[in-house]
Amino acid sequence: MDNNNKDNELRLLSIKETCKRLSIGHWAAYQQIHQQKLKTVKIGKRRLVSTNAIEEFIANKEQYGT
Repeated sequence: MDNNNKDNELRLLSIKETCKRLSIGHWAAYQQIHQQKLKTVKIGKRRLVSTNAIEEFIANKEQYGT
């Protein structure tokens, strides 16, 4: 089985992994969460971000250059 298969992709990422994927710092990530622009899931004490929430966040930030 291929580990790069999209079906095997992580669905929930830590804040650290999310920051790496978005190329932003922790402070910026928590600001976006606090402003309800980046959706999260809380499981126990951990706050996680779904890959779908990351894609939605990016789509909402995309714009044409002017």
